[in-house]
Amino acid sequence: MKPKDWLSIGELSKQSGVNIETIRYYEKIGVMPAPGRSANGYRVYGAEHLRRLSFVRRSRQLGFSLDEIRGLLRLVDDDAYTCPQVRELTLHHVVEIRRKITDLKRLKRVMEDMAAQCSGRRAPDCAIVDALFDERH
Repeated sequence: MKPKDWLSIGELSKQSGVNIETIRYYEKIGVMPAPGRSANGYRVYGAEHLRRLSFVRRSRQLGFSLDEIRGLLRLVDDDAYTCPQVRELTLHHVVEIRRKITDLKRLKRVMEDMAAQCSGRRAPDCAIVDALFDERH
């Protein structure tokens, strides 16, 4: 990679829309490959880093966990993936999304029930606070 093709971490962050600290975290946990270093020791990134970071960002936006992203990237990195493998991972993710939707609907009902019990008065006893302290739920 030629110096004119390098991106600083700030420029990588700007172009990818990913926070600098998040980029460093992704490097630390192995989701992003370690960058090269310039002569003065600064991290330098290339187009492949930007492409991979965009993949990770988009995958996170779609709700994939970092472990799921690692699995996808492992397939991509080994150049051994097939569409059926990626489809299987995606369909597994859809099952998780459905589970989360069910959980969120239940949570919504509980919160609405708690709010309905609130008198709205300025009293020290509050049905919502009481429900949050209630260990039975």
